[in-house]
Amino acid sequence: MLGYMLNRLLVLLLAYAYPAYECFKNVEKNKPDLEQLRFWCQYWILIAAMTVWDPFGDALISWLPMYSEAKLVFCIYLWYPKTKGTKYVYDTFLKPYISKHEAEIDRTLSELKTRAGDSATLYISRVISYAQTRAFDILQIIMSQSIQRPQPAPQPAAAPAPQESHESKASGNTEDAFGARNRLRKTGSTTGR
Repeated sequence: MLGYMLNRLLVLLLAYAYPAYECFKNVEKNKPDLEQLRFWCQYWILIAAMTVWDPFGDALISWLPMYSEAKLVFCIYLWYPKTKGTKYVYDTFLKPYISKHEAEIDRTLSELKTRAGDSATLYISRVISYAQTRAFDILQIIMSQSIQRPQPAPQPAAAPAPQESHESKASGNTEDAFGARNRLRKTGSTTGR
């Protein structure tokens, strides 16, 4: 386990960090060396190809002894100036293969972009439609609850008020006064009820 972790650390440092720093230094020069930029671009293309191959290679041949160490040595071989490994591997293997299949790769990538765009548009429209439906449902629930507010419970009836005299009724309650006058007219009597 310790050997694996040490190897991973060395790969990160020697295959990624150091070449990235060298590439940075070259890019940030006042007058970048175009040959060096070309070299580092080719290096990163090879590293990208290795990264894509890694899951398959690991599944197929990782059982071989020293497989991880061989990958580390290969990465160092690629950038080490005396070996010129990047130029050799790029010009001998990768460039001819990609040049031969470039039209097919471009067509496949174009189809994938179109499908991805269509799928994204479809899923986004479905999400928006679903959100609108749910928002409308929530709004309906809120509206139905606000319309159907529970009615307050009826108050218990108050005890009847004591009978008042005819004068207090006439002065205090206009409706009772009119009612009393009408009763008097009907009976024709001027005395009480």
